[in-house]
Amino acid sequence: MNETLKSFSIFLAGFDGRWRRKSHLRTLAFGITAAAFGFMFAARAGEEDPYLWLEETDSVKALDWVKEQNAASVKRYASSKESERLREQLLEILDSDARIPVVSKMGDHWYNFWKDTQHPRGVWRRLSSLDEYRKEKPQWETVLDLDALAASEKENWVMHGMDGLKPEYRHFLISLSRGGADADVVREFDLKTMSFVKDGFTLPEAKSGVAWIDVDRVYVGTDFGPGSITKSGYPRIVREWKRGTPLAAATNVYEGTPDDMSIGGVRDLTKGFERDLISNQHAFYDQETFLRTGNGTLTRIEIPRDAEIDVHREWGTVQLRTPWNIGGRTYPAGALLGIKFDDFMAGKRDFTVLFTPTSTRTLSRHSWTRHHLILDVVENVVDRLEVLTPQPGDWKREPFGGAPPFSSIGAWAVDADESDEYFLTVSGYLEPETLYHGTLGKGEPTPLKHAPAWFDAAKFEVQQNFAVSVDGTRVPYFMVAPKGMTLDGSNPTLLEGYGGFEISLTPGYSGVTGRAWLSRGGVYVVANIRGGGEYGPQWHQAAVKANRLRAYEDFAAVAGDLVARKVTSKPHLGIMGGSNGGLLMGNMITMYPHLFGAVVCEVPLLDMKRYTHLAAGASWIAEYGDPDKPDEWAWIQTFSPYQNIRKGRTYPPVLFTTSTRDDRVGPAQARKMAARMLEYGQDVAFYENIEGGHGGAADNKQAAFMSALAHDYLWEHLK
Repeated sequence: MNETLKSFSIFLAGFDGRWRRKSHLRTLAFGITAAAFGFMFAARAGEEDPYLWLEETDSVKALDWVKEQNAASVKRYASSKESERLREQLLEILDSDARIPVVSKMGDHWYNFWKDTQHPRGVWRRLSSLDEYRKEKPQWETVLDLDALAASEKENWVMHGMDGLKPEYRHFLISLSRGGADADVVREFDLKTMSFVKDGFTLPEAKSGVAWIDVDRVYVGTDFGPGSITKSGYPRIVREWKRGTPLAAATNVYEGTPDDMSIGGVRDLTKGFERDLISNQHAFYDQETFLRTGNGTLTRIEIPRDAEIDVHREWGTVQLRTPWNIGGRTYPAGALLGIKFDDFMAGKRDFTVLFTPTSTRTLSRHSWTRHHLILDVVENVVDRLEVLTPQPGDWKREPFGGAPPFSSIGAWAVDADESDEYFLTVSGYLEPETLYHGTLGKGEPTPLKHAPAWFDAAKFEVQQNFAVSVDGTRVPYFMVAPKGMTLDGSNPTLLEGYGGFEISLTPGYSGVTGRAWLSRGGVYVVANIRGGGEYGPQWHQAAVKANRLRAYEDFAAVAGDLVARKVTSKPHLGIMGGSNGGLLMGNMITMYPHLFGAVVCEVPLLDMKRYTHLAAGASWIAEYGDPDKPDEWAWIQTFSPYQNIRKGRTYPPVLFTTSTRDDRVGPAQARKMAARMLEYGQDVAFYENIEGGHGGAADNKQAAFMSALAHDYLWEHLK
């Protein structure tokens, strides 16, 4: 139920999983301060923006500029035989039949969505049994072919999800995006007829939230007309909509304000524990959840607004982001608490503490099977699983095992309503993913599928090191490097980071990184900077709003540590990041141009003066602050790259990439930053994919092109 609730927070992570997947240096090595750069924030803040026309996403003038820049970038970095060969190698990985087809059990079938050479947009398919899934070549039954649908309707459809009505799982709500944008068209699909339902539940394109109540009713939040969406572009109103009636006749259940982020509703359809929950996501890390009774009365679930509630059968769990004093006790930030849900709603507050964090130990996620709760605990960015079983007093606690060194492990229920079966995955930087299946209490899991290896991992080794940031904080980072590497500062090194929204960057296998970078002889580094979730809520909160520079100081400290260790040096050190990680890249360009030899900045935030007025930017005020408030702009401007780029300074070569169909961050920020840097005579390349949304690519061929372009660009400048 927790994941269902989160779906109505609308992109709670804020950015695509691709970015994980997850300041000013004043060390002796560089001794550079902000004052040395002579930032003149106030002066720039008052200037008129000459590139506002690039915010007009589909204007002829803007798209002509995009086409001109795209052509120049392709000619320079993507037209050689070597580039074509790399694209083919990466597409081979993305389209490979040897990949693990992850399945979800719904009713009597096992479902998977799959993209390959024959199905570039994807095919939704299913199997009749787990035994069939175990086979090397299972016999899949096609449910919906996206390529055939796109061709017949002459639309560039991208599948964004499907919500099935349990327990029968005959009726589904299918979300389809044009070109990968966040806005979806929703249609009802009938598995009995294998077709869309004529006059079924259908919504036009919008950033909607829709969920089943029963076969004839749904909760719906969408664009109902003027005033019905928030400033962030998400639903402000949730309604109950009955089959066969017009959307305009749907009954209002709850209304938020335009300043809220998103409103939504769901029904927990677990037999015997049916509950209706309405959520008001005021902002990131600020949500109220209400229990709706049969007569329509809403009762607020009285937990802190920055905490997360998870309801499973009779149990409720609360995960805290800040300390909570309740029932005569104070529970620390990051703790997980358990209580019977009906008892809590009746006023009881006798929680059982299920997890307590430490300075190096945090709870990454938790998930239920039928009778057990699985905890994914991270200790110094390494996963360990624990299994808890409810009982009077302290719950029974058993170890589940941990990942091998420098690897990640994750487990989730096959069907939390019916059984204690689970899937488990293990992977690492040098270990392709293995999928296991087991049942809690019935021995060790057995391997089901092994992903292929796409590069020779025996040539490399993984280390975890720590850099020291400006304020003395130890910042962990992982390094994948050739064995016996010569420490002479000449190794081409790719450093990545994210540092936002409490997203952790944990180890995982990437055949693309292996082929595109490691196999060329490069070093790959991932920085676990503040702003992420590697050490829990406090690690994130240390770098939000006015403290944002801490994340950038951390990243620069990792770069400095790599140079101090003679792993690399400025001419050979490149960086890459997207979305919030693109904002990180932008600030590395403006604050630390002396550290890097090249930069790839993907689908980025860069204009922090106007970000709240572009696409879904208003939804991230809790992370960055509100630039329309002068007291907050005073510190936001210190990390707004577009305002801080300076004529007459020399910056590292940079490639900006984005997507015309990105309606989350939008393409304008990358366009404007590139245009301004080109005006100032900097070495800048730009490429905008017409499709792809915030993920940057709508299919595997586009993804292979974008990845090859980024890695070729860096290699050209750093080799």
